[in-house]
This record gives sequence, structure tokens and C-alpha cells, in this order.
Amino acid sequence: MPEELPSLTQRPGNSEPRSSRAELRYPPGAYYRRIALGTVLPGAGLLGTRWKVLGWLLVVASLAAGAWVLVKAGSGGLVRSVLDIAVQPQLLQWVGVGIMVVAVLWIGSIVLTAEQSWPRRRHGGRWGRVLFAALACTLVAAPSAMAVRYLDVQSSVIDEVFVNDGPNERHNVALANTAAEDPWANVARVNTLLIGSDAGQDRWGTRTDSMMVVSTNTKTGDTVLIGIPRNLERVPIPKSNPLHALYPNGYNCGDQCLLNGIWTLAEGRPDLFPGVKNPGRQSTIDVIGGITGLHITQSVVINLRGFRALVDAMGGVDVNVQQKVCVECHTSPTGGVEFTIAKHEYIEPGLQHLDGYHALWYARSRAGSDDFSRMRRQRCVAGALMQQADPVGLLQNYPKLAKVVKNNVSIDIPRDELSAWVDLALRIQKGGSIRSLPLTADVVSPAHPDFAKIRALVKKGLKQPASSPSTSASPSPSSTASTKPAKPKPTPTATPDDSQAVSLAATC
Repeated sequence: MPEELPSLTQRPGNSEPRSSRAELRYPPGAYYRRIALGTVLPGAGLLGTRWKVLGWLLVVASLAAGAWVLVKAGSGGLVRSVLDIAVQPQLLQWVGVGIMVVAVLWIGSIVLTAEQSWPRRRHGGRWGRVLFAALACTLVAAPSAMAVRYLDVQSSVIDEVFVNDGPNERHNVALANTAAEDPWANVARVNTLLIGSDAGQDRWGTRTDSMMVVSTNTKTGDTVLIGIPRNLERVPIPKSNPLHALYPNGYNCGDQCLLNGIWTLAEGRPDLFPGVKNPGRQSTIDVIGGITGLHITQSVVINLRGFRALVDAMGGVDVNVQQKVCVECHTSPTGGVEFTIAKHEYIEPGLQHLDGYHALWYARSRAGSDDFSRMRRQRCVAGALMQQADPVGLLQNYPKLAKVVKNNVSIDIPRDELSAWVDLALRIQKGGSIRSLPLTADVVSPAHPDFAKIRALVKKGLKQPASSPSTSASPSPSSTASTKPAKPKPTPTATPDDSQAVSLAATC
């Protein structure tokens, strides 16, 4: 019987078919392992293929980027770097481009890994392998697309929220170079006016419902919140403001000329403010600066109609209610509480979780109380929102939050100074105490205000207590707090002395 000739698929001296050796080199199990590895670490799946050089390049680049993040996180500078990028629209666009390039390379490496690791013989489960590779690509593409979307949203927030209301040189902050180690080296204190506006869209400040000055020591981070009664009469108008020509002795015409009418007054005389886009805003800053004796350099205007949506987007807020507050109500002609709807509802004392609707009524209701009680409640709600903000929850709802902010918040800080403000915000968060100085009826008469006394109270309140934690060495601007503030206890606190600045917690 003649000797059997070797198969065409065999080499002499080797009885194993080529296809069998290829199958052993690329078994189905290796396919899944390499795809999974390449999904976790870009390029890792290519290390066992003929594209291993490209794989090593991607792996080294990925490990280097990861090491940089770890070093930044360990030094406390990661948050600072992220926030610095977040306030620069042009840089956000470049980061978005970088994310897309990385995503394309990463997905390309997964596809190449799949092609190189595909079994050479036909096996069952072909569609399973295709779906597995598609899933791996989706795990990279989905978060990358979301990141690019968030970057675009953040860029639009910076462009639309930070406005320029025209020439206002006397309100500029004398910052050092914003790229300097401490851009606030030449500024001892910075004063910002917060205005709660009861206004419709594009009608910022038609009624200034609430006003508060935030005064911050730029070296220690110590911050004082100064509540300004909106019903002050005879408020002084500085000579530098054109309205001074109309009211040289103060805005004085009885109880019809109150502090919260300054904005409307200035808006009604645009002829006095050539080249100024928002004379109401500028005049309110000028007048409150004259009342407090502070040089106010910028303002934040919040439309209170968007407050409800903001709280809802944050998942609500926990507030330690000191006294019951009515909902959908107003003060009756006899001085009592009168409801405007059939349902009579109160926010009861104790620790309450409030949605946006109830939080807004708690912060704004005056029935059964007065403006000073309302001012205190507003500070408590604002403090609770800052303390309870959940970064994960905020990130999940960020597009919704961004829409609320764009429609309801206006800030006149120049965009090129935002990096310096990031430094200041982190300094306050890390080592600065937050105190409250409410100018209530116990120390100030709204109908007959003593402005010299008000300025003296403000000057005294700005002095940092010796026991304040901020008297220690100035913290690094790149640091951030690592502990989460405790929730308020559901027990009433003692009424603070309104003649001095006390910690915010003492008023809530």
C-alpha cells in the first residue's frame, strides 16, 4: 500500500495543521480577555498581537496620565486644576477636542484588538463576539460623549451668566496677575453684593426682594454675610452716582422711597447713565456701598422665580425650621395670616425636608412675621443648600441645573478673573469661617436709620475673632475640605445678638 502523502495544510515533520496552530494562538477565550483588558486600559489588548508597539504606546500614555491625576489628587491640586479649567470656555473647548481624540484612539484600539484576536476557524458565537466588542466600544463612547456634552453646557454657562454691564471702573478689583501664585496679594477684602430679584425674564431687579453683602478676607477666607433691610429709608446716594443730582440729601420721600426702589429709579433715568447697560444694578451697588461703608466690587443677581427649580434640581433641602411658616398666604389688613387658596398649610418647626415650592415659601413668607425674620430664614436656606450639595447628584442633574442657572443668575465678574475667584472660593471652603451680621430692627430703625451706626457695626463685624479657625496660617488655595458638614439638629437655637457678627450656624 503506498505511503500516504502529507496534507497540503501540513509542513514536513509537523503533523499539526496550520489552521489548528492558528486556532490555538487565537482561541475564543483570548478574544474576550483581550477586549476586556483593552477596555480597561487603552492599548493593553494589543500587547499580544503584531500591533504591540502601538499597544505599548497607548498603555504608557494612559499610565502617565493616570499617574499625573494621582499626583495632583495627592497634593490637593486636582480640584483646583479642574475648577480652573471649568471657568475658561476656550480651554473647555480644547479639553472637549482632547476627549474626542482619546475616545477615537481608545475605540480604535478595541476594534483593532477584536480584528487581531478573532479566531481563525469558524466557531459558534460569532454574533456574541461582535456584541461584546460593540459593548466595549459603547462603554468608552458613552461617558466620553457625556463629558463633551457637559463641557459644552459649562462653556455656555460661563458665556451667559458672567455678564458685562458696561463701563464701571470704580468697581474693578485690583487683582495682581491672575496667573500669580496669589492673585489676591494686593486686595485685603473683597465685597460682593447678592441680590434676590423678584423679576421676569430680561427684567433683572425690577424689585430687589433681598440684598446681602458678602465680605471676604482674601488672606484667611473669613467671610461675613451682611443682611441689608430692603425697607431702609433716606438711603445715601454717593456723589459718584448720577442719581445724587436728583437726591443730594438721600433718597427721601417717606415710606415710598425705600432702598429696594433704587434699581427701578435708576432704570427710569437711562439718560443719566450713558454707556451703562444696567444703571439699576450699578446704582444699587453704589448705594449699598454708601450704607455699609464698603467698596463693593461686583454683584450676583438671582431671580427668585428660578429658586424653586434650583432646589428641586438639587433634590430638595433639609432645614431646621425655627417657627412655623404659612404657605400661599399673606398678611391680612388686621395683621393676621390670610391664605390665598383653600388649603391652609404651614411648614412646621423641626428638621424638615423641603422641596423647591416649600423652600421658596419658607425663604420669602412674611405673614405672621417680619422682614428681619425672613432675612434670617433666607440666610439659613442659603447655608443649608451650600452645606448639603451632593457632588454626585449635582453632576447627574448638571444640564438641568445649568439651565436654571443660565435663566436665573447674572454675575458681573469679568471672565478673565474667574481663575482668581476659584482660588478664593477654595480658600474660604478650606479655612474660612462664615459669620452673619443681620441689620435688624433691634439695632437699626428702617424708618430713621443711623447710617453712621450701621457703618460702625459693619466695621466691628468684619474684625475676625481671635478664636476663629481662620487665624491660623493661610491655607493653600489649591486645598479643599474633605469633611462633609453635619446636618442641622432639629432643635431651636438661641436668638443671636444682632449687634455683632456670629457664626451662621448660630442663626439656624
